[in-house]
Amino acid sequence: MSGGFDLRNLDTSNPGGWPGSVKVFFCGILAALILFLGWYLVVSGQQDMLAAEKAKEQTLRTDFEGKQARAVNLEPLKQQLADMEIMLQQMLRQLPGRTEMADLIVDISQTALASGIQNELFQPQAEIKKEFYAEKPIALRMVGTYHQFGAFVSGVASLPRVVIMTMHDISLKPRDDKRGSGVLVLEGTIKTYRYLEEDETAPEASVQGGVH
Repeated sequence: MSGGFDLRNLDTSNPGGWPGSVKVFFCGILAALILFLGWYLVVSGQQDMLAAEKAKEQTLRTDFEGKQARAVNLEPLKQQLADMEIMLQQMLRQLPGRTEMADLIVDISQTALASGIQNELFQPQAEIKKEFYAEKPIALRMVGTYHQFGAFVSGVASLPRVVIMTMHDISLKPRDDKRGSGVLVLEGTIKTYRYLEEDETAPEASVQGGVH
């Protein structure tokens, strides 16, 4: 250092005995070090916070853009839903009505007989009402050939009213009495459907509308 002072001669155990210029020099270094560490710690924390805020901003932006896209498509989706509801009502109106159901069941039974099928059991069950329609289960046991059953299905499809039949727990197997005779036994439950009249659905709608 200036003045010919050798730092190697400093007594580290007695800093108070150091020359004034040396004290000023080391105090300056210490102050600079403290300022640097403080700046580094503060700036480093701010940088981490800034990175987190940027990531949060990007997440919010992505979420906003997604919601905006859904909002733009909401009206067309509402219109599509309304159109589908109209189509559903039109399709339901093609099903038999309440007063036609009894005649329809008779027509199904008569179609089976006209096809040559023997009705050993044809027993309508209690009607089950759904939200827009009612289903009528029919327990049956029919005996006939493959072609007779084919004619039966074709005959039902030709009835004036639209008839939907679904099969539940149905089994179709050869009759045990004569092997190779081609006689089959159809046994189980079928369901046919009708639409609900307005006076059948209105009370439910009123009850649901009154519940909050």
